[in-house]
Amino acid sequence: MDRREFLAVLAAGTVGALTAASVAGCASEVPAAEVASAPPTPSTPPTPSTPASLSTTPAGLLPPAVGAKHPLPDEPITALPGKGRHIALTVDDGASSEVVGAYVKFAQDTGARFTFFVTGSFDGWTDHRDELRPLVESGQIQLGNHTWTHPALTELSGKQIADELGRTKRFLKNTYGVDGTPYYRPPFGYHNAAVDAVAADLGYTMPTLWYGSLSDSGLITEKYLVQCARKYFQPQSVVIGHANHDPVTKVYPKLVDIIKRRNLRMVTLDDYFQST
Repeated sequence: MDRREFLAVLAAGTVGALTAASVAGCASEVPAAEVASAPPTPSTPPTPSTPASLSTTPAGLLPPAVGAKHPLPDEPITALPGKGRHIALTVDDGASSEVVGAYVKFAQDTGARFTFFVTGSFDGWTDHRDELRPLVESGQIQLGNHTWTHPALTELSGKQIADELGRTKRFLKNTYGVDGTPYYRPPFGYHNAAVDAVAADLGYTMPTLWYGSLSDSGLITEKYLVQCARKYFQPQSVVIGHANHDPVTKVYPKLVDIIKRRNLRMVTLDDYFQST
């Protein structure tokens, strides 16, 4: 599936998404059987005693304060275990090279930390290698595997699943010097024991889902996207966004403002979990 075909598929669901916004608000896209309960909301911690210039990013975002890293859970990740005020903002796909570039610039300008789940066939991951690789090497941005062409893995044979994950694994290693293990995100959240077994054989032992979504896999309005951020940017949440459509690039300051006002600390999965 190339970028044009992928965007066409996403656009087909746009009208429904916009209608749902006025009826039911933001909807998590996790399959119902795997939706986690809302992460706990602890009390606001004391203000750090260190000077702001040493304890925040250029945009005033708080750095991670994880302490001892948490062991990987036995079940797919849908939230950050334990107490705290962390948030893992994860970004999928990359159908738009321009949006991939805008996310990279956002990270450079603000110090925001992301886990990108890469669909390897999209050009943006090659187009922006030179700007993105230093952020990957520093640990500010983490890369995971989101297959090569974004198929529903539960509809594929074992050989096809291995090809989808294996091609992106090789691409990540050759392009960024990492392979994304042990984290993989099955497209649409569709996985089962057979899919997980093939993924594990390639080193992807940790299916990574989410608690809430920016609902921007297809084209939505800026207002709706911010509404979803306000709903799901909660302590200890894993939130999914997408590098597919332009509206998200217009609301970065609003996303930063929500994170700052709620005293949240952005983390990558590697910041939070002990994976080796």
